[in-house]
Amino acid sequence: MDVREITPVDAMRRQRRGAVLIDVRETHERALGMAEGARGIAMEALIADAGEHLPDRDVEVLLICQGGMRSLRTAEALAAQGFANIASVAGGTTRWADESLPLVRPVGDIDADFAERYSRHLRLPQVGVDGQRRLEAARVLLIGAGGLGSPAAYYLAAAGVGTLRIADDDVVDRSNLQRQILHTEASIGTPKVESAASALSALNPRTAIEPIVERVGSANVERLLEDVDVVVDGADNFPARYLLNDACVKLGKPLVYGAVHRFEGQASVFDAGRRRGHAPCYRCLFPEPPPPDAAPNCAEAGVLGVLPGVIGLIQATEAIKLILGIGVPLSGRLLHFDALSMRFRETRLSADPDCAVCAPGRAFPGYIDYAAFCAGG
Repeated sequence: MDVREITPVDAMRRQRRGAVLIDVRETHERALGMAEGARGIAMEALIADAGEHLPDRDVEVLLICQGGMRSLRTAEALAAQGFANIASVAGGTTRWADESLPLVRPVGDIDADFAERYSRHLRLPQVGVDGQRRLEAARVLLIGAGGLGSPAAYYLAAAGVGTLRIADDDVVDRSNLQRQILHTEASIGTPKVESAASALSALNPRTAIEPIVERVGSANVERLLEDVDVVVDGADNFPARYLLNDACVKLGKPLVYGAVHRFEGQASVFDAGRRRGHAPCYRCLFPEPPPPDAAPNCAEAGVLGVLPGVIGLIQATEAIKLILGIGVPLSGRLLHFDALSMRFRETRLSADPDCAVCAPGRAFPGYIDYAAFCAGG
């Protein structure tokens, strides 16, 4: 059945003369702005119960969506139900805005900066306004502002994480710039966390950056983890990995792991602190560290500059998913990436029932000398 399409200007005129204008987009989409005077009723709800929403079948009904397609389909469905005086707004809310017609936002919902900055998130039903608010209320600890920390920090801040606590005691060196994209030539010689805070605040002033010029250790790890929702390991060294793992198990924090070596990288989520006996921890994967000569660091072995970018972005993705509670996290899975062959593969991980740290019912054994442990001492 053919349905009339009218222009936004015509729709506004008709609405002011008594026609009912209905925005058929979902709630999270309408939060970005609605045609003034429109009622918000999602497409499926309107079609399913048209008589309840429109008891007067003789009233003129105008439907609008984002671009004009959903409203047209809704109009056709309502016409098939016997609504004769119905039309779809061609071009939808996009054209309405382009023609500078009045838009309104739901009262008390979101501010203009929030709506514009996060508009692409707000259009995702898995995020929407509620999810974006969860991101804005979240606190993430990032250990390391280097190769892994740089891309992770950029995208966590861009995504709207409310507070990003970054701990690193190093200063920017020219050799860092090949992969540590938070920093620039002008940052050389300055603390990495200060360089990071400057770059991230410029990207998103809504994200609060807490720069901490400290190396994570047994004496400060619990203070650094205080009040955070997710921990991202960007330190890329074995003592920090074991320490963060143990602290996260003890305190019940999810740990997003990443590691790079030459042309290969790994990522996973270790959440044994909240899911003992079900999710593994880092020690379930590596009960003992490899010999130092078998695992040289980036300064000794080298690393492809883009590789930390790939792994760091995976870490940011996992952190965002954990905050939002969406998707399937990498918990119980170790993701391997080979840049030379451009291949990903996955290894299944299970919780070790005899793990020294996360076995169910096992008391926390206490922190150890992690540097000595990883050096084989």
